[in-house]
Amino acid sequence: MSHWYDHAIIYQIYPKSFQDSNDDGIGDLNGIRKRIPYLQNLGVNAVWLNPVFVSPQVDNGYDVSNYFAIDSHMGTMEDMENLIKDLHKAGIHIIMDFVLNHTSDQHPWFQDAIKNPDSLYRDYYIFAGHDNKQPNNWGSFFGGSVWEPDPAGTGQSYFHLFDKRMPDLNWKNPEVRHAMLEIAEFWLKKGIDGLRLDAFIHIGKADLRQNYPAMDDKPVIAEPFFANLPQVQEWMRPFCEQIKEDYPDALLLGEAASASVNLAVDYTNKRNHLMDCVITFRYFTEDDSKIDKSYSAQYQPKELDLTAFKQNQVVWQQTLADISQPTLYWNNHDMARLATRIAKTSTQAKSLAMLMYLQRGIPIIYYGEELGLKNLHFTSVDQFEDQTVAPWIKEAQKAGISRDAAFAMVSDTHKLPARGPMPWNDTENNGFTSAKPWLNGISQDDVTVANEVNSDNSMFTFYKNMLNLKKEKLFQDGTYYMISTGKDSYVYQRDLGNESAIVAVSLSNKKISIDLPEEYIKELLKAGEYQLTNGKLTLMPYAGVVLKKEN
Repeated sequence: MSHWYDHAIIYQIYPKSFQDSNDDGIGDLNGIRKRIPYLQNLGVNAVWLNPVFVSPQVDNGYDVSNYFAIDSHMGTMEDMENLIKDLHKAGIHIIMDFVLNHTSDQHPWFQDAIKNPDSLYRDYYIFAGHDNKQPNNWGSFFGGSVWEPDPAGTGQSYFHLFDKRMPDLNWKNPEVRHAMLEIAEFWLKKGIDGLRLDAFIHIGKADLRQNYPAMDDKPVIAEPFFANLPQVQEWMRPFCEQIKEDYPDALLLGEAASASVNLAVDYTNKRNHLMDCVITFRYFTEDDSKIDKSYSAQYQPKELDLTAFKQNQVVWQQTLADISQPTLYWNNHDMARLATRIAKTSTQAKSLAMLMYLQRGIPIIYYGEELGLKNLHFTSVDQFEDQTVAPWIKEAQKAGISRDAAFAMVSDTHKLPARGPMPWNDTENNGFTSAKPWLNGISQDDVTVANEVNSDNSMFTFYKNMLNLKKEKLFQDGTYYMISTGKDSYVYQRDLGNESAIVAVSLSNKKISIDLPEEYIKELLKAGEYQLTNGKLTLMPYAGVVLKKEN
């Protein structure tokens, strides 16, 4: 059975930063509605919205206090219903971010759990320990311990894998599993077309008495004890099966950040009745060889290890070949932008986009990527909203790095500066808002949508042409194999019936040459300049080209 998402081209929208419609400085649902013609023009057929539920915004909406309502900064339920309707009219599907590992500490369930130790909702969360002793030495992804003292003063602690104001749900409890399914189906009944299942790999935890062996008594990220455990599949299967029974065409896109490719097979193999596809963070191996060891490597910019990247890509492509579609992305809300992190020139940004998105799989374009946007630059520690930044900057300064240089490094590597407002035009705040934007920083860009959409040589026009090419059956359904070339190039072939094309991209800042079969001569897309003579392809620095076989 075929589904709409078999040929999905997804555009990720960070709602707070896309378009403000009521001039409060925060992007909202009606702002997205206003920009639907832009999405149509670009050529995407689905949008993924980061969370828009009611939230105290400790973690920009990933701390949900009411799953059944829209946060007032985003709009109203009527606005959401209108957005769903208008997107569908435009031929665009909508995927909502669904946070199922944890809630906000302001959620009524948690509030009841800490006000009454005998509450039914006490078992909706993970409480353990006694006499104010932490049950184990596991560390939170947001720093410190995963354990926080019970505000009720029972001597127990509650578990939080992320911020202490985001307590983890107890998925061992069948009532929790039922409640989360009810929430998912509430939104699917509203007409949404899919769910991004946030951090689902963390719903299972090991024996809470078990410490993770360590050299000292500091909290340690004990990921094997709370990521990808067997219970994850056991508990997610009925959830996914019920959704697919009730909404057979709904996309279930799982965030499997640390999953290996073999786990991705488990999560997406149809016989396992789980996800349709997963997002992994395993694509991008960094080259640590140039790290300055006199201070922490955490926010030091690192280049992409190109050989490891090619290995990662081809392994995921080949392993998932007959199982499911890989997700194809260069950046998202949890990482620095492509044009800051990797691409040194606009030509390289175009070539890397071509390289990634014409492979077999589902493209996920991060808003503004199609303009070549870079990270904002921040000048104060508070802007990062991250307790790890101030100590790192102090350590870097102690090692002789200037304050400005240290701030530039954090700005170029941190996830928050990648969430800057979308620049629509040359008016105040680039047409995003007439108020003070919720996220302020120094822009590293001089591009706007208004200038890009009408330029033949712009990044936007390149993305539009590339996505048109992606819609062709060869690049949707064709087989994939990577052609062996040196470390300075990335070359692969797509085949479908009698059709065949080669995508060839230079990873070098020097001119390179590649030998290709002579029948690949029809240019379908290019970035930068190249020469082709009797099967010898010469690519200028960072250039790329798609060549089709002439039969």
